[in-house]
Amino acid sequence: MAYGHGQELATIAVDLAVSEETVYAWLRAFVVAHGSALAYRTSSGRPDKLTPRQKQRLRLLLQEGPLAYGLTTGCWSSLLVQQLILNEFGVLYNRHYLCALLKDLGFSYQKAKFVSDHLDPVTRQQWLEQTWPSLLARVQAKNGLLLFVDEASFPQWGSRSYTWALRGHQPEVPTSGKRKAYKVFGAVEALTGRLFYQGLEGRFNSETYQQFLHHLMQQTAQHLFIIQDGARYHTSQSTQTLFHTHRRQLTGCQLPSYSPDFNPIEHLWQAVKKGATHNKYFPTLEAVIDSVETALRFLCRHRKQVRQLLGDHATAENLMPKAA
Repeated sequence: MAYGHGQELATIAVDLAVSEETVYAWLRAFVVAHGSALAYRTSSGRPDKLTPRQKQRLRLLLQEGPLAYGLTTGCWSSLLVQQLILNEFGVLYNRHYLCALLKDLGFSYQKAKFVSDHLDPVTRQQWLEQTWPSLLARVQAKNGLLLFVDEASFPQWGSRSYTWALRGHQPEVPTSGKRKAYKVFGAVEALTGRLFYQGLEGRFNSETYQQFLHHLMQQTAQHLFIIQDGARYHTSQSTQTLFHTHRRQLTGCQLPSYSPDFNPIEHLWQAVKKGATHNKYFPTLEAVIDSVETALRFLCRHRKQVRQLLGDHATAENLMPKAA
């Protein structure tokens, strides 16, 4: 219509955000086949090189890992995945397209994490499916506090972390080299985000841990369900005696062995280190203490943020038995 009104093809191309060649092609098609040539059509696109069954096989091979495939490396790279597909299916993919293919298959580029080779999957599953729901019911029945307990050490030499910096200029953090550290016992209530903590400059042992438990009992009259790992001072005879002596207010609950991922307070410690010690210089231990205490006091005042740090355990009330 615009061309029929005398408008130049170059102007039409600019208005439609296409090239002049495209406008010429449309015009030729219209002259030859009239309006039918201008109907919208869907493009079938490039057909997949791999069949659905081949993609399923590829997923399994990638999940098993390169070592299981007979390679000497433990890391999948784009070159290795390219060679894997060529060996298994006779298809050669462009390396740059492999990222899109892997994302479509549900994969992402991730850093591996260490897990203990002593893990007992049966015990862990039993804890999740039986111990944890039963514990929640007991907490509700006693109107108690469900506290995940752990400890963290904040050394004077600080901690390093990733940060944006000018290329070729690696960030440098001064350090005194002193091997002092501020130690902190912490307990976080899974359902509300309430945080308790107690710092010390000494060592983690049965005596200091029991002092922390007494500190917790002084903060509230509610029954305290203490979820703890298998550290020696958590399970020592003297600590067990304390739990028995104060059984009207204290109940100890052991996590499965080698299962720090079941203790959400680990996420809180990571957040404290990120805000208080990462890439910071501490000339004195007092400077470390001040920075850590500032971060912990902030979290004590902001329970909603603590709940967000806890992750899935912060929604544990969804597992609570419903009232009749």
